[in-house]
Order: sequence, then C-alpha cells, then structure tokens
Amino acid sequence: MAALEHDRSRLGRSSTAERVADILRERIIEGLFVPGERLSEEAIGSALGVSRNTLREAFRLLGHERLLDHKLNRGVFVRVLSAADVADLYRMRRVLEGAAVRRCAEASPEALRLIGETVEEAERSASDDRWQDVGTANSRFHQALVALNQSPRLDETMRQLLAELRLVFHAMRNPRSLHEPFVERNRLLLGLLEARRAEDAATYLEIYLDDAERLLLQAYEPAG
Repeated sequence: MAALEHDRSRLGRSSTAERVADILRERIIEGLFVPGERLSEEAIGSALGVSRNTLREAFRLLGHERLLDHKLNRGVFVRVLSAADVADLYRMRRVLEGAAVRRCAEASPEALRLIGETVEEAERSASDDRWQDVGTANSRFHQALVALNQSPRLDETMRQLLAELRLVFHAMRNPRSLHEPFVERNRLLLGLLEARRAEDAATYLEIYLDDAERLLLQAYEPAG
C-alpha cells in the first residue's frame, strides 16, 4: 500500500469520492491491483486517509465503470473480464476508432503530432524490452485516434473502454506476444493518417482490430 500512501498528498483536504476513484482507477490500470484481487477497505482507507463512506462511494463509481465487482458477503474485487466482454469492447472500438480515422482529412497538425508521439514512445519502450510500457503507449495511441472525433464525450467513453481492456492485459503472462506485432502497425497507420488517406486508414484499422481481438482472445487467461 506504499504507493497509495504516496497518493494521499494528491487528495488535499477535500477527499471526495470522485478524487479517490481517480486514484484507484489509475492504480488498477497500472496493475497495482490485479484482476480477481479483493480490495481491502481497511487497508486502502488507511493508506489514503479517507473515511469508509468515501471509499465505498469511490468503489461504487468504479463499479459503474465496470472496473470493480461487488460480491454479496464477500467484498469488492477487481473485475475479471470474460471473452464475451473482450468481444464487446472490440465492437465499441470499431465504432469509435473507425469514425475517427475517417475524419483524418480534418485532423490538425497538432492532433497528428500527438499520435506520432505515442508511436515513438512505443518504439522506444520496445527497443528496451519494456512491454508493459509498450502497452501503455499503445493505449495512448488509440486514445489519441479517438480524439480525432473532436468529441469530449467520445474521449471519455474511450478512456473507460481502455481502462477495462487493461484488465485483460494484466491477466496475460506474456504481454510482448500481444503488443510487439502492433508497434510497426501503429507506425503504418500513422502514415496513412498523415497522408489523409481516410478510407485506406479505415480499412487498415478494421483488419488491425480484427487481428488484435483474435490474438488477445487466444492469449487471454482470465483468473479462475
């Protein structure tokens, strides 16, 4: 819980449930709490210095985001996604990201620069064999893609979707097998966006997501 004790300073004097939920969400996405793990109200509340009521409200918010499961008489657990959950997440990704790349002709140089930075970040991490960091950069790449829609609501939807998907990544024994094939493919997709080839980018993305979903489901080993 040392990491959470460090986070206490971020709460300030007004430790609202939303701010506590923000911290716990970040830590779940980072893998501090893994899928299937029971969250201790006492330990987390003590580490963050918040009341039980505030913490329970934060748990409730994260439950609505599908990151936590509340099990009667057992407690609160980090959610374990099923294969059906993964398939549904990819259905959403096809809608959000497909619409985004079709708007690449309208993309500002700044928007494309931000996408390019995530590609470079993944390439650096891959060269150092930091595959969890590659996964983080890949998530940022796809978040930046959805930003091409220029919709704060879609941005928020994508953030929640990617947070759920990270639960799957943390349950995998070999993250390199998932992330490595897409480092180069992100670079190729960026090239299509920079060339403003919207339909080619959309077709490429469709194949990309089909391959990613298939690879993920083949490798995914959810906790029992």
